[in-house]
Amino acid sequence: MNKVSPKTLLNSKWTKCEISNKEKHFIIVDVEFNDEQLLTKCVIEAVFNNNQYEIDWKTLKDPNLWKIGWQ
Repeated sequence: MNKVSPKTLLNSKWTKCEISNKEKHFIIVDVEFNDEQLLTKCVIEAVFNNNQYEIDWKTLKDPNLWKIGWQ
């Protein structure tokens, strides 16, 4: 399991294990927290073409889907 902290997600780099649309490397470009400091929004951007996707940040914990850093 990847160690992921919501407070350190912004600008972190990720590699997707299953490549689609030539999108392999990503960076977290936006995170939003609610009043209780719970993460409510996480936006990831593909480096290849700058496409942005809102994702559930908890999926980043799965090493079968994501690797920490650009690999």
